[in-house]
Formats: sequence, C-alpha cells, structure tokens
Amino acid sequence: MASPFDLNDAESYRRWREHKLATAPASIDDLIVEVRDPRALTPSEHAALTERIRRCNMAIYASTMFGEDTELPRLLGRQFGLHRLDANWLAGEDGVSSIQVVSDGTRQHYIPYTDRPIKWHTDGYYNPPERQILAMALHFVRPAASGGETRLMDHEMAYLLLRDENPAHIAALSTADAMTIPLREDETDGVRDAQSGPVFSTDAGGNLHMRYTARTRSIEWKQDAATQEAVAALARLLAADTPHIFRGRMEAGTGLLCNNVLHERSAFSDDPGHPRLLYRARYLDRINN
Repeated sequence: MASPFDLNDAESYRRWREHKLATAPASIDDLIVEVRDPRALTPSEHAALTERIRRCNMAIYASTMFGEDTELPRLLGRQFGLHRLDANWLAGEDGVSSIQVVSDGTRQHYIPYTDRPIKWHTDGYYNPPERQILAMALHFVRPAASGGETRLMDHEMAYLLLRDENPAHIAALSTADAMTIPLREDETDGVRDAQSGPVFSTDAGGNLHMRYTARTRSIEWKQDAATQEAVAALARLLAADTPHIFRGRMEAGTGLLCNNVLHERSAFSDDPGHPRLLYRARYLDRINN
C-alpha cells in the first residue's frame, strides 16, 4: 500500500507533506477547545477535538472541572475508542497515574514524581513492541505555583522536518536496533529486560509511531555514523525555535488528548498547600479519529 512514511514512495510523501504543512496549527491556541464536561462531551465538542487531533495528533481542552476524580481521563478516553490502559505498576488501582511530587516511597526515585524538568520524550519508550503507548489522556487538577511549562510537538511534524533535512536520518532511526534501553535490575521494580527498537515505525494501520527520549543516561544509541548524525539532528530540531513546537502552562481543568506526541516539562515550584497534580491515562489504543 502507498504510504507517506515509505522512503521509496516520494509521491505519497509529497502529497502528505503538502497537506500536513497546510493544515498545521499556528500556535498552541489553535489546539484549545472549550468544553463543559470532558466526561460527557457534546457532539460539537467531540468534533472540535477530533478535528485538531486529525491535524496534529493532539488537542487541548479547557473546562471548569476542578475536582479530584481519576475517572475523568478514563471517561474522556472511552469517547475516542481508548479502552486498553497500560497500567504501569506505579499507577493507581484503576490504571490512572496521579502525578505529583512525593518525598518518600518508591515514586520519589522517578522524575515525573519530582519537580525537576523532564526532557523531550514519548511515553513508554522502554516498553516492548506489544505494549507500545499509542495514546494518552492527561487532566490537570492543579498547576504548580510557578514553572511547569509544557512543550509539545507532533511526532509526524518532527518526522517531516527531519526527512526534509535528510532522508538518511529517517532510515537510520527506523532500524530495529537504533535505540536500546539496557537491562535494568532494581530492588523495587525488579528486572526489566533490555529493549531495542526503532525511533520511527508504522503500525498495522500505517500510522506513524515514535519511540524517543532525550535522556542521556540508561540509553544506548546504535554506534554507527548514520545513527549518531540522525540523533544529533533530532536534538537540534527539538532545541530550535520552530513554530511547530507549542509552549504553554496547563491550568486547572485543562487536559491533553493525544496520539503520544513528543512532550517535555520544565522544572517547577509548588505551593505546599496546593501542590501540582495531574492524572495520566496511557493507552495501547490509538485515538479513533
């Protein structure tokens, strides 16, 4: 089948690229949809979110739902065909993770549960192929007192810009051993086997998937020149002042629904009485759009 993600199919890529650039959002404001209740969207709200996801694999909703309810992201996800939660061992019993700063216990050793910055990544980059994270729903209950800015980039746009720079970068990052998460043996979460895989791949439906982290620890990149050049080019792209990277601070009652796009978080400071809190539901399904 014709695919814009096939390096040998220049015509499909040309058509896809033209449409992708023509419909790309100009700013983070273009991603935002006002909704009354994310748990039960109206047809027009659902259509507005779907339209944005079709354009750039993500949408942001703004609501006045300020209460603490981990069922909210699950109910939101179901409206978009998201049912298979990847309930990692740090998540709650319902499979939803409550992300906030913790000072004791196992979670304190993992960066999402600290106030430190989180570098560019897609979620689940350490998962095996049968457990790829294809979509996420995030709901922000409380923002930080200061900092905590979110940056987002459509992984398809990253692919496009990198392929335009040099198709050899895509070829290198599509090999089965491009990026390896080494074996991990830990007293708290046990043994995690080494996991190798590509950065860019396509699923059975021909959709692009990206597996990436900008971390430099516990990551092994293939040591050939083509891969090293491609990794450096991707790092430059994510550090560039491109209009395709969206920046903003998620406020209370807002949320992100996406097909596991690239994202990062800046460091922040908490109000001890009202600490930053968000709910995260990660899925093995892709959004129905």
